[in-house]
Amino acid sequence: MEHIVYLRNDILPEMKMETDDDLVICRCEEITKGEIRKAVHDGLRTMNEIKRFLRPGMGPCQGLSCTPLVKQIIARELHVSANDLDECTARPPVRAIEAWIYGDERE
Repeated sequence: MEHIVYLRNDILPEMKMETDDDLVICRCEEITKGEIRKAVHDGLRTMNEIKRFLRPGMGPCQGLSCTPLVKQIIARELHVSANDLDECTARPPVRAIEAWIYGDERE
């Protein structure tokens, strides 16, 4: 069997629906395998692009349960090894802080 690797500008073959496309991969953000596959076929090729577009790994678990699965799905669709994909840029969750906290000079 010929090994095909799809690069950034390559057009992937038409996505064929799979029976498990409705399987929830990211429970925090309720993202399915089919949504990830569709994003790859629509041109998103990296973990960071998928994360920015679909938000896997941005819920309360910060990707501890879904990141390896998302990476495997992307790799499978692109016909590459999951090890060949770059890791996501890790950023801690951000929440609003009231301005008075920064200006409080009490001792």
